[in-house]
Amino acid sequence: MKLDLVNSFLSWRMKKRYHQLELFMKYPIEVQAEVLQNLLSTAANTEWGKRYDFASISSDEEFRNRLPLHQYEDIEKEVDRIREGKSNIMWPGEIRWFAKSSGTTNSKSKFLPVSEEHIEDCHFKGGKDLLSIYCSLYPETTIFSGMNLRLGGSTFKDNEDINSYYGDVSAIIIENLPFWVEMRSTPSNKISLMSEWEAKIEAMSTTSMREDVTSLAGVPSWMMVLLERVLAISGKKHIIDVWPNLELYMHGGVSFEPYRAQFEELIGKEINYLETYNASEGFFGIQDLKKEGEMLLMLDYGIYYEFIPMNQYDGTQSKTIGLEDVELNTNYAVVISTNAGLWRYLIGDTIRFTSIKPYRFHITGRTKHFINVFGEELIIENAEKALSDVCKRDGTRIHEYTVAPIFMKRKESGAHQWLIEFDRAPDDLKQFGEALDQRLCELNSDYEAKRHKGMALGPLEIIEARKGLFYDWLKQKGKLGGQNKVPRLSNSREYMDDLLKLQ
Repeated sequence: MKLDLVNSFLSWRMKKRYHQLELFMKYPIEVQAEVLQNLLSTAANTEWGKRYDFASISSDEEFRNRLPLHQYEDIEKEVDRIREGKSNIMWPGEIRWFAKSSGTTNSKSKFLPVSEEHIEDCHFKGGKDLLSIYCSLYPETTIFSGMNLRLGGSTFKDNEDINSYYGDVSAIIIENLPFWVEMRSTPSNKISLMSEWEAKIEAMSTTSMREDVTSLAGVPSWMMVLLERVLAISGKKHIIDVWPNLELYMHGGVSFEPYRAQFEELIGKEINYLETYNASEGFFGIQDLKKEGEMLLMLDYGIYYEFIPMNQYDGTQSKTIGLEDVELNTNYAVVISTNAGLWRYLIGDTIRFTSIKPYRFHITGRTKHFINVFGEELIIENAEKALSDVCKRDGTRIHEYTVAPIFMKRKESGAHQWLIEFDRAPDDLKQFGEALDQRLCELNSDYEAKRHKGMALGPLEIIEARKGLFYDWLKQKGKLGGQNKVPRLSNSREYMDDLLKLQ
């Protein structure tokens, strides 16, 4: 009875919060203008505020003209000063948390400042809004009667003198959660934040098996590893036999499509799935419809957005547009200014708007993670869609994959090389490759043009990876767990050649 009351109360609270979301859905441009002015006024007396005279900026156009675009390399020295304990540089006060990037787009680690305002008004707000949206979509939910199994990374001491830390943004969130959220989460912080990944999976599995888990949260690739271990230890056939009240999986970080069939088989019954876009730089989007594949852009989290059409992309020399000027079905690079002191920062992700009333979008990939060696402009969205469609035809299941170019050699055309670890391999790898190649042609006219008669781009090549190859590669790189991901598409053979050495 007590659990039923808790569930009813929390569900009511979350549904009530949903009405506040409707404000920025109805007045998106006005809300974004207010966010920008709040950011500028709050940071007016910082070093950056004085350098660019934030106090005198009165419009978004003036903001864009006065401040240059930035990538991490442009602010690295400033971030280093903040990590040394210097205050009031890019954001007021001291900052003691830093989200360490997974390094998939750059071998050098990035340490992104996470202010107290950013934790409270962005990441925590995103978590509450996610549950508010879920309760509105599923009014009869009993999610709060059980526990949430969260799968995050780890944090490490950064600077002893100022008591600062760095780590995955998921771990930073766990470290700062209020007590009432911690009470409804499993496993304990001590286990959740363990740094040795394999030991953590073991501890999480044995501990959480004894709980009534009603929801899961984490990156799909690593959540699947955890669930497989739970089944192995419990001796059960399906996750639903371990947690009969499981009803929701909140996922993000990578495309869910390659994992969907495996999760459905692992879990053993139909549950609900909600996608989030919670990156090291901020919490940007939440799936707000039962229909999957698009997310609502969250506009009141202390983040001001700008966009660069990818057909005009030129790094920090690009021209940006505001939210009011975006169009449907155009690929945009995302630029943010945040309540953690990132100003006109290129996050490296690309999105495509599927709706502008309200603003909903689909993640299409990375500004750096695509293949355009031969003018084919293949983006992750194309690769994921083609793989998903071809796998559905014959029941093939993909565990992990990466793609790299095979460069031209004199009279030989180039090609794309796919290294795929299958959970369920196709009966005929050659036919699978031909079907994948054909689907890519159907989805991408540039790819199709370069494939014409094989003059620039020959047939794609598929190498079947041994079981556990990608896991072993990530382990070798010290990148097990957390938000670390296998790079999907690359213009170089750096990742591919590295993986093939372990094959």
